[in-house]
Amino acid sequence: MASAQAPDCIPAPDIRVRAAAIGDASDVALLLDALGYPCSRDEAAERIAVILGDPRHHLLLAEIGGRACGLAAMDLRYSLTRGADQARITALVVKPDCGRRGVGRRLLREVEGIARRMRVARIEVTSNPRRGEAHAFYHDCGYADGSRHFFKLLGD
Repeated sequence: MASAQAPDCIPAPDIRVRAAAIGDASDVALLLDALGYPCSRDEAAERIAVILGDPRHHLLLAEIGGRACGLAAMDLRYSLTRGADQARITALVVKPDCGRRGVGRRLLREVEGIARRMRVARIEVTSNPRRGEAHAFYHDCGYADGSRHFFKLLGD
């Protein structure tokens, strides 16, 4: 169930969201570090290049006053169990000093819009169990709890 915008959320009317480009690698690296996934500018540039080379991947950058303040990454994939494509948000982060200004909601609306244009009926996101504020944000934006996800590192 979606609710009204939180009263302490001061929306920034000048939020600009656009597709990220290779030239945004420094900003992307800083934002990924803020999310807890540090990488160098060169590594970020390589990751952006992979995304730009695949039409089923999308990387959006949010700016306020020309300054990068958030990003969202999404991919589309076919689900055997659902018999249709579905979207998956693989990263969503807002710089702490840009929080409570509507940046996360705007990024979420943008990726949802891309998914709808691609005729995808379902979008999902995984969030670390320790990110309670993120969970409240997703619930507030209409997302429901879903399946548990498991992982295994294959470095052996």
